[in-house]
Amino acid sequence: MNTTERTGSVANTKGFCLWFTGLSGAGKSTIAEIVGPELERRGVLVDHLDGDVVRTNLSKGLGFSREDRDTNILRIGFVSKLLVRHDAGVIVAAISPYRETRDLVRKMIGDGFVEVFVATSLEECERRDVKGLYAKARSGEIKEFTGISDPYEPPENAELEIETDKQSPEESAQQILDYLEGRDLIPAGELAATS
Repeated sequence: MNTTERTGSVANTKGFCLWFTGLSGAGKSTIAEIVGPELERRGVLVDHLDGDVVRTNLSKGLGFSREDRDTNILRIGFVSKLLVRHDAGVIVAAISPYRETRDLVRKMIGDGFVEVFVATSLEECERRDVKGLYAKARSGEIKEFTGISDPYEPPENAELEIETDKQSPEESAQQILDYLEGRDLIPAGELAATS
């Protein structure tokens, strides 16, 4: 869990959870890393729960079976629920491949749950894969890899669908911020220029 320092006053906001889901390499963390600082700039108390970081700390020892993946996602969901209850903006970037488990988290968190489907094709994710994970999965070196030997179930009713092959990370972040503004979850503002 990564709590970022804030300066200035805190906006009077209602808690929410941006739940980024999609294949490995889809762009979940890239977009989350733009949205998070912008929310902070607007005075929103933000916590970022990255799937890999949580797996290393909160869910250490879990493997990649369906049961272990579900346990990891439900733990992230529980922590998110606690933060949302205290009016924090929570950003979760986790593959979270199973629709049923994401729906359980949605019920756990309630109205503040915002599912963000980063809908990047498998081919594009493989093209972006600088670590060579997809190639290792295709060769059988990595077992239970989402999108290759383990399924990814796309959301049926995500609040937002982000098509990273059609827009930049900044445009994707703006789409999310516009949605949050439209629901009165964050104060209005313009995306700050990034360097």
